[in-house]
This record gives sequence, structure tokens and C-alpha cells, in this order.
Amino acid sequence: MNILLLTPPMTQLNTPYPATAYLTRFLRQQGYTVEQRDLAIELFLALLSRTGMDNIFAVVEDNFSAFDDDELPDSIYHFFSHFEAIKRVVEPCVRFLQGKDPSLALRIVSRRFLPEGPAFESLYQMEQHTGDALLQAFGELGIQDQAKHLATLFINDLCDVIKTGVDPLFEISRYGEQLAASAPSFDNLYQQLQQPETLVQTTLEQRLYHHLHHVQPDLVGITVPFPGNLLGALQIAKICRRIRPHCKIVLGGGYVNTELRDLKEPRIFEFVDFITLDDGERPLLNLLNHLQGKCPTSDLCRTYTLENERLVYHPQTATQTDFPHQQTGYPSYEGLALDQYLSLCEMLNPMHRIWSDGRWNKLTIAHGCYWKKCSFCDISLDYIRHYDEAGAEIIVDRMEQIIAETGQTGFHFVDEAAPPKLLFALAETLLARNLVVTWWGNIRFEKTFNAERCQLLADAGCIAVSGGLEVASDRLLKLMQKGVSVEQVARVTRNFVDAGILVHAYLMYGFPSQTTQETIDALEMVRQMMLNQCFQSAYWHRFAATVHSPVGKNPKQFGITLLPETDRYFAENGIDFYDSVNTDHDMLGRGLKKSLYNYMLGMGLEYPVNFWFDQTLPEPSIDPDFIHKAIEQ
Repeated sequence: MNILLLTPPMTQLNTPYPATAYLTRFLRQQGYTVEQRDLAIELFLALLSRTGMDNIFAVVEDNFSAFDDDELPDSIYHFFSHFEAIKRVVEPCVRFLQGKDPSLALRIVSRRFLPEGPAFESLYQMEQHTGDALLQAFGELGIQDQAKHLATLFINDLCDVIKTGVDPLFEISRYGEQLAASAPSFDNLYQQLQQPETLVQTTLEQRLYHHLHHVQPDLVGITVPFPGNLLGALQIAKICRRIRPHCKIVLGGGYVNTELRDLKEPRIFEFVDFITLDDGERPLLNLLNHLQGKCPTSDLCRTYTLENERLVYHPQTATQTDFPHQQTGYPSYEGLALDQYLSLCEMLNPMHRIWSDGRWNKLTIAHGCYWKKCSFCDISLDYIRHYDEAGAEIIVDRMEQIIAETGQTGFHFVDEAAPPKLLFALAETLLARNLVVTWWGNIRFEKTFNAERCQLLADAGCIAVSGGLEVASDRLLKLMQKGVSVEQVARVTRNFVDAGILVHAYLMYGFPSQTTQETIDALEMVRQMMLNQCFQSAYWHRFAATVHSPVGKNPKQFGITLLPETDRYFAENGIDFYDSVNTDHDMLGRGLKKSLYNYMLGMGLEYPVNFWFDQTLPEPSIDPDFIHKAIEQ
């Protein structure tokens, strides 16, 4: 059987999402003929080309033909006014971001090469307050990085034109996300799939037709890692149905695993034949055996089907055990055009840019989470609950093979939380083999990361870590069973920074029973930690209760009441709740995000935290030297 695995639009543009790469290597090891393609990067490159600009111009001109110039959105007015210049530089700009034309940097930083539109406004504002923001961020010789940032702003302008003038669902790293995120009904998605095709969809169809014609697949597998991929995935499935009607289509991925576990909506099977849950290896292998007549439908594993107009779920049986991590946790990038991905630099922050800058080989060193206690996390699901690790020697063997395949020595470990003991063993193995690599990943800020061990990780190639400080409140950290304290996080993060390792902190607000005072105190903790160089980058997430987390399963334990829900036939993950502690989290969230944006640019750390909010709030109750004292201890 010929198998084609696809990543739908939109995902990160700097590196391929790894789901198809893991399954490609596994299925090839089982003797199957497998090809993989990333339609997200292909769609993006087709749109941001000279031909794409002509096509976009025609659509936008038609859509805004009745508007006067002063009525046009800023991005559209700029696009019309500078179209010939935009068309001339778009492909050179993309090539530069692909690393194929570094000499162009000198023209870009002249500020006369790229037409600068609305996306440059924040840069202009920074320059008014701080002088030459690019010079301060990158230095006299940081020409490549300055140019990369300017080129990224130019790309953002063009993506805003596509969103405003061509397809309102299009964004640079997501597509139609609002239609899929915790959607109780399939109605909006279904209606969208009946609409006339936009330029985005016709371009996607052209790319897909090429691959279907070349591969001639008997099975198309589509991964849906995030809500912003579902619409693209179903559009791909719809096109496959029309072009290759006898081909079977299977849907899986992170979004499916978290939001479609209790599926009741049969209409989605107008587009796909099978939907699989959790790790894809065992369900796909059983499905392929079934399609080849080697086993009955009853042997399907963690798979939804539509039988006689009725949804049927085939659970995993005792004899259908998953493969150990030693056999499955190992991607192959063959078939993906690795030289086509773009390195973007959206923000002038050294840690924050890592997610969108550089081509990283994705790799898991352990399946699941070794801690699996955090009350906000989906710890009941397999990708968290089922912990299984490969040994350090096996991991380094895999790293060497991936380097030989891709020519890239950068790795992003995509574990939920990389286990410390395995990280230390990995570092020692890398050093023993004299293997020079660059890597980063997600951890818990365990106290075992002392200064000596952080230096060991740095010596072995670790450049950055990310981890959860969450609510930055010891009371709430204890309630959520995070297993750390604020003082511990301060000391551990500073150990990493002192070893030359960048640190990103995940932050949370709106947790059950969190008061206004605790939120203000949390921001003060963050301010002090950034002032004391504990981490360089962070992001505030609004807490959301999910059906798979301890909060969602035991709401009374956290002092909340789950609100009655309408009938859910489609996605089910986030759930609304009533918190007896009345706090205006919407208002607080605006101030938290505004302050942190400035902190990451090195601005405003000397201001009192109340400066960032729209209304008068209590003063922080934290010792102004709390973090400094914690580090000194």
C-alpha cells in the first residue's frame, strides 16, 4: 500500500511539525511505502511568491473595488501603494529568511529595500522611546539578525493582507482556529467547508493535486496537532475525496486526542473514513492490516468509524499494547523539503525567538510526563499519563542518525517535561562521544538542577530551557500540586542563566481561587525575577479548566462549580466554571501581558507593577528584595 502523510496549514514556518516524521520512520520499518509532505510551508511559499502576489492583488482589488482610499484598511492601502516594490522583493526576502542569500542583509538593514507597512509600527514606537532599537538589540555587527527581524515584519504585513483582503481565517501559524477550539458543534466548520473556495484553498488544492498524482496513495493520513489545523485538514480531506475517491483517509493528532475523545458527530465522516486517538503507531498498523484483509474491523485500535450511519469506537484491547518508546520515538525527515523552511525573528528577545528561528530536529527523549500531578494538566490522557523513556545511549544513537539524514545538529526535545536524570546521562554521553550538538527543551524547575549540573548541560550543548513558574504564588503552586516553590524556581533558573542557558517561564493567571492581590504579587515576583536575570522570556496563559484535568474532574476540591453545558456532539475539552472568588481576570490579563511585553524588551522593570493596569489596584505585598534574597541563599 502507498501511504501519504500530510501536515495541514498552518503550523510553524521554521521547522516541520514532527508527527508525520515519527510515523514515517515507524511505518517504513514495518515494510510500508510512505511519503510525507508539509502543506503548511508549501502553501505559504506559493502565496508569498511573485505569482502569489499577482493572484492576491487581483482578489484584494476585487474585494475592495468599492472603497475609497481613505476607507481602506492600513495594510491594504500600503499593499496597493507599494505593490510593484512588494512584488519585486518578496521572493528575495523569502530566500533570505531561508538562509539562501545572507548578503541581502546589508540591503535590508538600509531600511530602503523593504516597503515598511503597519507591522513596523511597534518598531517605530520603540525607536521614539529608546533610540535605535535594532542597534540596542543586535549591536553594530548584528546585521543578519537586524535584517531577519525587518524581513519578518515585512512577512507579517503580507500575511495581514491575506487575512484582511483574501481569507479572514488565514494567519501565519494557524488557520480557522476560532472554528475548532473547544467547538461543541460541528455546524460552523461544516458550513465553512460548503463555502466557495478562496485563493488560499485553491492554492492548497494545486499543491495537494501534485502530491496525489505523484504518490498515488491508497491511504492518506492527516495530522491535526492544533485547533488551527483542523479546517485545513478537512479541506485537504474534501479535496482527496474528489480527486482520489477510492483512497482511505484517516485523521489523528494532538487536537483529535484532546478534543474529540467523546465524538458524537457523524458529519465529519463525510470527509474522513477513520479517526484515531493517542499514539498513532498501533492504530495505524491495525488499520493497515484491516484494509489489506488481514483482520476484521473489530481488531481496530482506538479508532472511530462510521458503520450503518452510526459512530462506532473501537477501543484498545489487552492484546493491543503500544510499542515501547525504544521502538517508536524516532523521526525521519526524508521527504520534507528542509531547505524551504524560514527562520523568523518576530520579537527582539533572545529566548522568545528560538521558537520561530532556526531549523530544529524534533525529538522526544521520554514519552509522557514523569511528574504527572499538576492539577491543570490533562494527566488522564495517554500522552501525559503513559511514561516511558529510552536510555541515553539510544537517544544519542538516534541523534547521530538524524544528523546524518538532515545535516542539522540542532535539536528541540519536545517532551512534556524532560526527566532530569536522563538529561544528565544524555549530557555525559554526548560529551563522551565528542558529539557537538545544540539543543533545548521543556523541563520542570527541579532543585536537582544545581549550578554544577546546569553547567554540565551547557557544556553538552544545551542553550535554552522552558518550564512552568505558573501562578508564581506558593499557596496556589501547592494547590495545583506543581511541586516547586517560587524561591526554588528563582534559584534554579538563575543556575541555568549563570551557566549561559536561556530560560523561558510559562506563567498562568485566573487559576481557581486566585485573588487580585495574588495576581499583583505574581507580577511583582516576575518583575523581580527578570530584574535579577532569572529568565529572559515568559508568557502569561489564562487558566482554562479541561475535562481531562484534575480541576475538571474534581472541581469541588478547587472551590469551583462547573457550569451546565449545552449538548456537545463535537469537540469537548475546555469547560466554563464559576469561581466564588470574584476577580476581574480579563482586566488583569491585559496589564499582565502589557507589562511582560515591555519586560522582555528590557523596558519598564523599574516601574511599580500597578503602572500597567487600567484601574487602581492594591500594592504588592512582596518584599521588594524577595527574589534577590532567595538567590543569595
